[in-house]
Amino acid sequence: MADQGTMDKLVSLCKRRGFIYPGSEIYGGLNGTWDYGPLGVELLRNIKEAWWHDNVTTRDDIVGVDAAILMNRMVWQASGHEEAFTDPLVDCKTCKARFRADQIAESQCPKKPSKKPGEHSECQLTEARKFNLMFKTFVGPVEENAAMVYLRPETAQGIFVNFKNVCDSTRIRIPFGIAQIGKSFRNEITPKQFIFRSREFEQMEIEYFCHPDSGMEWYQRWRDARFQWYKDLGIRSDRLRLREHGKEELSHYSRATSDVEYLFPWGWGELEGIAHRGDYDLRQHMKYSGKDLSYYDDETRQRFVPHVIEPSAGATRSLLAFLCEALCEDQAPNEKGELETRTVLRLHPRLAPVKAAVFPLVKKDGMPERAQAIYKALQKHFAVFYDEKGAVGRRYRRQDEAGTPFCITVDGQTAQDGTVTVRDRDSMKQERVGSDALLGYLLQRLRC
Repeated sequence: MADQGTMDKLVSLCKRRGFIYPGSEIYGGLNGTWDYGPLGVELLRNIKEAWWHDNVTTRDDIVGVDAAILMNRMVWQASGHEEAFTDPLVDCKTCKARFRADQIAESQCPKKPSKKPGEHSECQLTEARKFNLMFKTFVGPVEENAAMVYLRPETAQGIFVNFKNVCDSTRIRIPFGIAQIGKSFRNEITPKQFIFRSREFEQMEIEYFCHPDSGMEWYQRWRDARFQWYKDLGIRSDRLRLREHGKEELSHYSRATSDVEYLFPWGWGELEGIAHRGDYDLRQHMKYSGKDLSYYDDETRQRFVPHVIEPSAGATRSLLAFLCEALCEDQAPNEKGELETRTVLRLHPRLAPVKAAVFPLVKKDGMPERAQAIYKALQKHFAVFYDEKGAVGRRYRRQDEAGTPFCITVDGQTAQDGTVTVRDRDSMKQERVGSDALLGYLLQRLRC
């Protein structure tokens, strides 16, 4: 059952604390677009950096590319997007709103539920027609068919068209992968569920090329590894599932596909798809480009068209899942010792936008100066926040909502023995730590 209350709280917190704002808000907004604020851009960057570190930096068999967003139109003809990348579109004849036909129950307009017999019934909706989801634009000064291009709807094709370039310019051997993180654009008919379905989003994608005989083995490896990645970053197993597609769900080129899904407040939603795409993509680009994209193994003296395993994750969808998982409320004492509701984001330390906040207890007795020195020293190693305004309890609460794992307070005892108070976000326990040991203490717990 949908939990709209939780989503309302999350959307409110995201705007209040600077995670996510509505796009173009001062002009009334633009449906399906979102801007990432100071904390949101750091969280998104940390997710992408964690993905890149775990899948590229620490592996010998994967390299990266950053392909252009605008590509030759033939790329999308070869991939099948120009002809088949569509959703079924219907219009309501009464209110003129547009919807995806496959998301309307009982052929009724969802914008204005029926109140009178026959109102907004099936006869009030147009016949479904195909609507291509790619954004069109034009290269050069003339808006004509020959100059038409598309904003890419996915990052995968930029990898496929660079397969030969990577093989020729590196010494990497099959099996190997090519990774890319980048923006994609889809002209969604009905953007919804906050940032889950939007018209502009970021993907984290790998195309892993292997011998045809080992395709299913690599598919199973990647399927299990990608599911474990989300668990390692703090998503509980009861809200995460790996769902294998049935035969009726598979794309015509897919040998096997699984989705990593998260239980959002409105229900299960896909975070990442892992697909065994066979040799479909390389063969299509060979057909349309006339270029040989086969691979020659000089050890086995065998030439073949590689099969491809594709783990394709949504960076922005992952961000939403991590926020949903982290958001919670508990009871905590205020400065008067009275229990009150505390809102906290229990983000994994690797993902937290700010790793530590530094406070002087009061703005006197040299505490601000000592706190500033600690802040500057820690700033060289990870993201830190400095705050000296308001009661320290309220400063703690602001950092709890931002997901900051640790708060460091300089107080009167600091001048006597050089120790500071370190407060843990989740347990709210406080510990005295020497200033000279503070960096090592935090690095060990942050696992940065």
